[in-house]
Amino acid sequence: MIQTVSAPLPHGTTLHCRVSGVAGRPVLLFLHGFPEGAFIWDELLLHFSRPENGGYHCVAPYLRGFGPSSSPAEVDAYRAKHLVQDLVALIAHECPGGALECLVAHDWGGAVAWNLANQQPQLMKRLAIINSPHPGAFVRELAHNAAQQAGSQYMHFLCRPDAEALLAEDDFRRLFAFFNAPDGSAPAWLTESVRAQYRALWQQGLTGACNYYRASPLRPPRDGDPGAQAITLPESMLTVTVPTLVLWGMDDPALLPGLLDGLPGWVPQLQLRQMEKASHWIVHEHPERVALELQRFLQSK
Repeated sequence: MIQTVSAPLPHGTTLHCRVSGVAGRPVLLFLHGFPEGAFIWDELLLHFSRPENGGYHCVAPYLRGFGPSSSPAEVDAYRAKHLVQDLVALIAHECPGGALECLVAHDWGGAVAWNLANQQPQLMKRLAIINSPHPGAFVRELAHNAAQQAGSQYMHFLCRPDAEALLAEDDFRRLFAFFNAPDGSAPAWLTESVRAQYRALWQQGLTGACNYYRASPLRPPRDGDPGAQAITLPESMLTVTVPTLVLWGMDDPALLPGLLDGLPGWVPQLQLRQMEKASHWIVHEHPERVALELQRFLQSK
């Protein structure tokens, strides 16, 4: 069974979470991305809370700016330091004095997770990243790889002051199109019930979600905006020492395979699983495969 609970954090943010499993058991924390919500993890919450699959306490928050969670109006409130602060407080709320068994994260959730794992590795025993680029690789590819620059042009659209209004037009036509196959067809997983979940999420507001892009300097360069070319990250901000699984759908049109280059240099305890015929939306497309890879990772030494 999945419950929705609110987690009021000491610094004033409240994150609403989907939760499954027995409190007090080892915690798996799942982070969604854009333009998603906590519900994308429902199958995995149920799977990993079952005794035969570890009996974990599974928690999936709506990140700040999404759905019912706090949505500050200021763009600066979506800078990485504030997103990391939310996670540090949520982990203290869910496992006082301890560490997560694993932090599992996709897309923007992964961007925050990479930062947290670098800054406070003691808060997690393991890290699992799903189609979310390591910051060192992302800066490199956005600055120098023309194909990745082309794949990331949508970021400039999401920074526009009228992005929310354009995304909401015609029953969120542009947002639903994010999920389409290269030929423009809707994927099989995007059923009417899943559409209804997304529609209900987006109707709660899109400004917070767009503010992630407005607050980040990580974007492809263009005239008058150097974007990632102006960023230099010290190696001290890039190393992740915890055991890490990177699960990557190789048909992701926005995040290209070049983003995997160089990962072992930053992540010495890396397990990389490349999934053919899987796109950015791998959690929706292949939940059983994602569950299997996570299960193997959690049981590995």
